[in-house]
Amino acid sequence: MPASPSETIPATNGNAPFKSLEGSHWIDHLRDGTPVLIRPLQPNDRAREETFLRMLSPDSRRFRFLCTFKDASPRLVDQLMDVDYDRRMAFVALAHEEGQLREVGVSRYSATNDNLRCECAVTVAENWRHRGLAVLLMRHLIDTAREHGFQQMFSIDAGDNEPMRDLATFLGFRRSLDPDDPSQVLYTLDL
Repeated sequence: MPASPSETIPATNGNAPFKSLEGSHWIDHLRDGTPVLIRPLQPNDRAREETFLRMLSPDSRRFRFLCTFKDASPRLVDQLMDVDYDRRMAFVALAHEEGQLREVGVSRYSATNDNLRCECAVTVAENWRHRGLAVLLMRHLIDTAREHGFQQMFSIDAGDNEPMRDLATFLGFRRSLDPDDPSQVLYTLDL
């Protein structure tokens, strides 16, 4: 993999593009033209991940984790950082804000016990929503899940999570009620 993005990605000033990278890094542009770096989550992203979780609104944390908490426990962060780039994968979206490279979104999947299906999730920082970032993150995740032989991707979400409903519909996921919890819905995508 190339050098750390914080070392190779210059800050943008309006229209100046990010430097191109090789390997499993992508410079994608949001609907408004803003460039973002999307790459696999790395061990040195832990502090960024903790900051990202801390900055999420209570509703965003509830939608993502189906529960509420003030601060992410070290155990939760350990779990989120535990990726093997095959059965457990995560992509982060990074962008310059106030002179620092920050995590502004993340998508992830984790294999089920049969290794044929994977559960997915995506979260985008409040000030980066409605710009197409969740779609970009999910497309990278879906492509990677296909490459790794998964047959189906699914997500379990709160029934009142309208942004996820819209995203899942746009990406072609099927929606059904969770038979075990009527307050939740299941989204499934055949890969």
